[in-house]
Amino acid sequence: MTDRPDPRGRLQLALLAAIFFGPLLVAAWLYYGGEALQPEGRANHGVLLEPFVNVDTEVDGAPLAPLHEDAWLLLYAYDGPCETECREGLYTTRQLRRMLGREMDRLGRIFLHGPVAPDTVFLAAEHEGLVALQDGGLAELISTKTPAGAQPGGYYLIDPMGNLVMYFPPDLAPKDIVADLKRLLKLSRIG
Repeated sequence: MTDRPDPRGRLQLALLAAIFFGPLLVAAWLYYGGEALQPEGRANHGVLLEPFVNVDTEVDGAPLAPLHEDAWLLLYAYDGPCETECREGLYTTRQLRRMLGREMDRLGRIFLHGPVAPDTVFLAAEHEGLVALQDGGLAELISTKTPAGAQPGGYYLIDPMGNLVMYFPPDLAPKDIVADLKRLLKLSRIG
């Protein structure tokens, strides 16, 4: 009589292998091929500008170097004459800074305007501490880093090392911008 292997033994071995290797195969599939099941993986509302560019090295004679040494900078870029839309953008930068509460001293405000100079009396009266400047090189760098199809008049975040970090569209809710700013300031050991 010949000894044949018991088919139940093979079945048990196959089940044991499935119990061990099954979760590994499912995990590998989810990691490498299951994009639909992966979480988005971001919590920010603004657009992260990757790869980061350093404003000081990219723009010769950048006027921001002394401004960002000890603080983050919120830069509002508007190329046209500073009328209603522009003034609302400047108001938003002021309110965003105030909404940071105790952390507001860690954020400076910059207004990058176009060839038409803004009303300096208005800026002095309504926007104390705001630095207004015109710099063609900086404006060009900003325009190359702005996401495609973005509206004019957006907000940019520059870290204390001079890196252009984030873009916030002008129609983004201020509470969402503040949430990003608070998260960054909480995690940041600089500025």
